[in-house]
Amino acid sequence: MSGILRNLWRCILGPKLYTIYGNPMERYTPNTLENMGNRVIQGLYVIYSVGVYASPVCVLCAYRWENAYTHIRSALKVCAYVGLLLALAYTVRGVGRLMNSTYMKFMFTLTKLQYAHRPSRKEMEILRKYDFEFFAWPVNFDVSDAKQKPLQPIAEEVSEREKVGYLSLSTAYMLVTLVGRPLIYPGSVGILQYLIGDFLLKGRERLVKEFNGERNKIKTQEGNSIDTIFIDRRNSSQVEGKKLVICCEGNAGFYEIGLITTPLDKGYSILGWNHPGFAGSNGQPYPQQERNAVVAVMQFATHTLGYKQQDILVYGWSIGGYTATYAARVYPKIAGLILDATFDCVLPLAVQRMPQLLSPIVNVAIKTHFNLNNAVQLTHYPGPVCIIRRTRDEIITTDENELDCNRSCDLLMSLLESRFPGLLCNASRHTLQQYLAIDPSLQESLLQDCNVDKDQSLSLIKAQMNLSEPFINLSDEEKVPLLLFLASKYLVDFNSTHNNPLDPHLFNPPWTALNLKDD
Repeated sequence: MSGILRNLWRCILGPKLYTIYGNPMERYTPNTLENMGNRVIQGLYVIYSVGVYASPVCVLCAYRWENAYTHIRSALKVCAYVGLLLALAYTVRGVGRLMNSTYMKFMFTLTKLQYAHRPSRKEMEILRKYDFEFFAWPVNFDVSDAKQKPLQPIAEEVSEREKVGYLSLSTAYMLVTLVGRPLIYPGSVGILQYLIGDFLLKGRERLVKEFNGERNKIKTQEGNSIDTIFIDRRNSSQVEGKKLVICCEGNAGFYEIGLITTPLDKGYSILGWNHPGFAGSNGQPYPQQERNAVVAVMQFATHTLGYKQQDILVYGWSIGGYTATYAARVYPKIAGLILDATFDCVLPLAVQRMPQLLSPIVNVAIKTHFNLNNAVQLTHYPGPVCIIRRTRDEIITTDENELDCNRSCDLLMSLLESRFPGLLCNASRHTLQQYLAIDPSLQESLLQDCNVDKDQSLSLIKAQMNLSEPFINLSDEEKVPLLLFLASKYLVDFNSTHNNPLDPHLFNPPWTALNLKDD
């Protein structure tokens, strides 16, 4: 009897089972009782998700009610009834699972591994035959296993918070929690994840079935669990398979249906991961949690998967440029950094899209809670970089009718200023702005007009970089072609809007002829 009750309890609290990988692969079919319980639980979850974002309105209405006490008491009664309904739904679902031999076989396999400190690769092969809710997945790598010194908060963030008064800081926090985070990272909104859940499952099934993808759970410094997928092509005949591409998704991107398709098509090994609060990853996508997540992913790649930094490319798209540049900042020996459709700093984009009246509080909110400054982080990375600018981008621009208002241009300018400050003068700045503003089809003509000789420019830049104060001895006229040459190497244009997948022929390792790491 005790064994039945123990199994029932496990079935009540156990994860949803989605897919059984075999030959052929099949979707798990719950019986009537389990299906009924699932529907009630899902319905209550949707109501709860809507209620979270409607809570400020509810609180305001309660404050204005004359007989607020009576209404609050009625609301508490409703909550009690909902709690009973939820408990009943979980119990009915648990009974249904207990009567399902397929689920019980899965549950016995899962229970056995959950008690293991770190399941072995052979043990995980058995569990990877199932796709199920990720909260129950055993931890495959804990960042504490790497015994690396914990990362500290970025100094710029701490100083910004110290400048702001308590009232402004509290108001900014409320704005960020209720409005800012869902707008900046819509992929963290539960309702959206519920609506696209089947697409995520299909995408994950494809990665596992067609590409032998391995799902792993990584535990971060603050205890968040990060959902990852690893596709190993080191044994393939393609040379690209020896390189690992770590993909940092956008603000509504998931590895199941995200940007990994492009490097996948080129034959690279892939390590995809979901932001904290996205799909199987828990936590919330605040900057500190984002940074800890990408560092945990990098440590998993080097400590568990066995990759050297020199064999890793980091690929960031859109807001994923933040975690990508941070990974490069912490791991400066990586093979290269590819930044697609990203920005220098999120603040100008946030201010431009919010009402003018809210600009002061938006400034405070961004600087104290979402200071996503890719340009600053990029200054700490000396290695190869490729910035991909989408010429019809409607998202990371302050004016989509002006090409040079694309924030990728500002990111490029910041990169050049930090690496080659001696090349920046009024003449070279003006010509570079002209280069960034014209149609890409006209750029080659401008390079010819400015006498840009690529071989000669590279030789001269290398010679200058060996000096204690490079480029100081050059005239303004000599600096112009050198700066344009560098811009043409660091920037790649893609004739596309923001959300289209990157054309595979544009996904290449960054330019490495000028290696600053050795300087």
